[in-house]
Amino acid sequence: MKILFITPGSGDGYYCGNCFRDNLQAQALHYAGHDVTIMPLYLPLNYIGQLQGNSPIFFPATSFYVDQMLKGKSPDWLSRMLSARPLLNMASALSGTTSANGMEGMTLSMIEGDDPAFIKSCAQLVDYVRQEKPDVIQLSSTLIIGIAREIRKAVDIPIVCSIQDEEVWLDGLEKQYADRAWNSITEYSRYVDKFITTSRYYADIAARRMPGLPQPEIIYPGIDTERYAAQSWPEHPTIGFFYRMNSLDGLDILADAFVLLKQRGTIPDLKLRIGGGYMSPDKSLMRQVRHTLKPYSDDVTIEEEYSWLRHPGFYRDITVLSNPLRFNEGVGLYLCEAFAAGRPAVEPATGSFPEILDGAGLTYSPNTPAALADALERILTDRDLFDRSSARALELSQTRYNATLYAQSLAALYSTL
Repeated sequence: MKILFITPGSGDGYYCGNCFRDNLQAQALHYAGHDVTIMPLYLPLNYIGQLQGNSPIFFPATSFYVDQMLKGKSPDWLSRMLSARPLLNMASALSGTTSANGMEGMTLSMIEGDDPAFIKSCAQLVDYVRQEKPDVIQLSSTLIIGIAREIRKAVDIPIVCSIQDEEVWLDGLEKQYADRAWNSITEYSRYVDKFITTSRYYADIAARRMPGLPQPEIIYPGIDTERYAAQSWPEHPTIGFFYRMNSLDGLDILADAFVLLKQRGTIPDLKLRIGGGYMSPDKSLMRQVRHTLKPYSDDVTIEEEYSWLRHPGFYRDITVLSNPLRFNEGVGLYLCEAFAAGRPAVEPATGSFPEILDGAGLTYSPNTPAALADALERILTDRDLFDRSSARALELSQTRYNATLYAQSLAALYSTL
């Protein structure tokens, strides 16, 4: 099959879970022999360039923002200048907001697709789709569902849309805009042939927040397990955090828990390893975390830069993973990655964590440093518990969170359309 993925880019400066999930879908199908192209929106997707083909970046963040301010009347020369790769790279370096406050206009534009700037940019995207003639189009999120309507006006190609963590963004909007966005997503769902999501937990979220939406199909994400396989363990017990280094993802909670564990002294030679990258808005949090960890800085490693190439190796250098998120995530790909290396996890008993862990580690409540420290201490001092959790992690990696199974499930769904 010829499959076109339409997915926002984050600039690749940090580990973006949703961006990475989209790329996993595309990579799994590519390795299964399908003809896959990724069409990036907003910002570059540098680390999957081999699947971008000849697709330009549509709705480039720099020029689309200005065009919205000018009601779609930006002259072509200005759009070309603002869409130049150096300016997009600069925008990537400054990107990374986790707040939707002030982004109401652009959010509704991509969902409802009825303002002049959107229509102008989407016309270029539709021309590209006409030329490529894919068998199936996959949209990364309902936050860009307005694109489905414009494609459907022009060509008769099946459209599949993922549902993933929309409420994290939409609930940050002012209430009147958030309500309008949820209603518009439900209204425009008629332009989509099938919705998919990553967990039973998030399927329930979709049913509650968008009761008029067709029932999504649950397809668990899958990892290329060979890239993450580990043959040995680190010399000392090491707790790992791998996600964007910010408050929303709970890095400060883990830092406080680590200090508590060091003060207790129940786990000799305990280490902490932090990876995933951060952006300008996260610098204040990183200063706080470094201050917290300063008494034990010799036992802490912080990987300042995120690298797609070094990404899999992170899990080989840890004993257990813990990302104590402050929000309810649909599925954490970092868990699937850790499981492929046989690493169990300790996570708050929120969102999809109980469903995704399923015995491959521990959940705890409330999401406080003390409760997290207790759970980490338990799994790192009870050898039988740790061995069972590690074995379960590997089992889930082979039977549920596996790239081969992922590609088969996606291809089977596409074939029905």
